[in-house]
Amino acid sequence: MNKHLLYLKYLLLHKYWVFYAGLKLKVSVWRLLVHDWSKFLPCEWFSYTQYFYGCQSPEIESNVRDIYNFDVSWNHHQKFNKHHFQFWVLIEDSGAVKPLKMPGKYVREMAADWLGAGRAITGKWEAWDYYQKNKGNTLLHPESRELFERLLMDFKP
Repeated sequence: MNKHLLYLKYLLLHKYWVFYAGLKLKVSVWRLLVHDWSKFLPCEWFSYTQYFYGCQSPEIESNVRDIYNFDVSWNHHQKFNKHHFQFWVLIEDSGAVKPLKMPGKYVREMAADWLGAGRAITGKWEAWDYYQKNKGNTLLHPESRELFERLLMDFKP
C-alpha cells in the first residue's frame, strides 16, 4: 500500500481514538476536531510518511538527512501544538530547562493524545504503562503532572 495512504490510515485512527478518549476526559469538541491538524501540513506530512512508512532499506533508515527532516517536522509539531508538554518547556539563556504550568485544557488533550496514540498503535489502552516507562523524560510542571497522572489513572474506556 502507498506510504501516504498508510500514514493517512494511522492518522485517522489516531484522531478517532483521541476523540473518543477526549470526550471522556472532558476535552472540548473543538480541541478534538483540530487536534494534530498540523500533521496534514506539507512541513510535517512528507517527512512523517518517509520516516514511518518510507523505504525499509537500511541505507535509507540510517540516512542522516531523513532523520534530520523528521526531527525538524517533529519539533515543528511540538512547538505548534499546545497539547505537547515540549511546547511548555522553557530553555533559558543559561541552558537551564524549566517546565511551565500547562493550562488544564491542554493537559486534558495531552492525556487524550497519549491514550489515543497507544490505542491506535497497539490496540490497547496502555498510556499509563507507557508513561511509567517514560516519566523521567516527561518534563512537566508539578501541577500539570498531577492532573496528567490523575487523568491517565482514572481513565475508563
